[in-house]
Amino acid sequence: MKVIIVGPAYPLRGGIADFNEALSQGFIDMGIDCEVFSFYYQYPSFLFPGTSQFSTGEAPSSLKIHSSISSVNPLSWFDTAKEICQAKPDLVLVRYWLPFMAPALGTISRRIRKKGIPVLAITDNVIPHEARIGDRMLTNYFVKSCDGFVTLSKAVLEDLNAFTTNSRKKFLPHPIYSIFGNNVSKEKARAELNLNSKDKIILFFGFIRPYKGLDLLLDAMADPRVKEIGVKLVIAGEFYEDQKSYINQIERNGLGDRVLLHTSFIPKDKVKNYFCAADMVVQPYRNATQSGITQIAYHFDRPMLVTNVGGLAEIVPNGKVGYVTAINSGAIADAIFDFYTNQRELEFSVNVRAEKEKFSWSSFIQGILQLYETI
Repeated sequence: MKVIIVGPAYPLRGGIADFNEALSQGFIDMGIDCEVFSFYYQYPSFLFPGTSQFSTGEAPSSLKIHSSISSVNPLSWFDTAKEICQAKPDLVLVRYWLPFMAPALGTISRRIRKKGIPVLAITDNVIPHEARIGDRMLTNYFVKSCDGFVTLSKAVLEDLNAFTTNSRKKFLPHPIYSIFGNNVSKEKARAELNLNSKDKIILFFGFIRPYKGLDLLLDAMADPRVKEIGVKLVIAGEFYEDQKSYINQIERNGLGDRVLLHTSFIPKDKVKNYFCAADMVVQPYRNATQSGITQIAYHFDRPMLVTNVGGLAEIVPNGKVGYVTAINSGAIADAIFDFYTNQRELEFSVNVRAEKEKFSWSSFIQGILQLYETI
């Protein structure tokens, strides 16, 4: 069998590229031939406020990656579709996460399907976190180009009903990443980051945008109870918006000595240090569908605090591997205070190790293949 994935991959960086590379490797590990067709031009500047779209690390040596797509050049869409058809895959998986990509991905999908090749979409979102004019029209164009859909959360599965009556839809939980290396001891990880081995440290990881709710976490850090027990917050990831409001909030709340800013892109080989150094990973999101951050936390056996949005509560059992809280700073502070005063870290970590067994790449791929069989 031969599978082709269409979506970001090396030298592009970010969670979606990481996912596509891990998925491709998962197919290869199961004896299935797999290649990735990625972008050579992905985002215009108004959609990418970060410092760079490209990785500085080494290419994954075991993967076949073709950087052939420009999001804004239709000729590249036609050429890519032609090249994919010439490869004669049994199945094409198209990664969909943003309406801006719908013209490119929808056109490629349509031309592939005309040759009788099945196309399944892996949909991170069908309704974006940050809405723009034309989103619904663009998503509708893409959705109608596919034979079926895999979603990474039940919330997106429901969202798809507004765009299609196609019954070939399946929720498969986001698998756990193994691409960031193995666990290291908390002491070693903190030494690498120049953090005190005795401090109480929680982690906010990933790029910073309004929907991620970092401001709620900073207000929770100002709660007198959290201040009194001396909790520190490491913020690791790029600002994708003006950082001034956050810096002002840190100063206003008197958190200068308790918030540690590591606000540049974190390379893959450094990710393990941040997760292994933390007592708990906090995702105080205002809205979400699913998140790769939770799966990285699972990989490194870290307790989690998430807000009750999108699909996060589906994969973080409340009171077992961490907390699912309301979307407000008081509830977040309550959970942080409980975590430390009742010494929950060991209990939650043990439960994380047991819970994560259900999130394997092989199970995810088997789910895809089962859906493929229905086409």
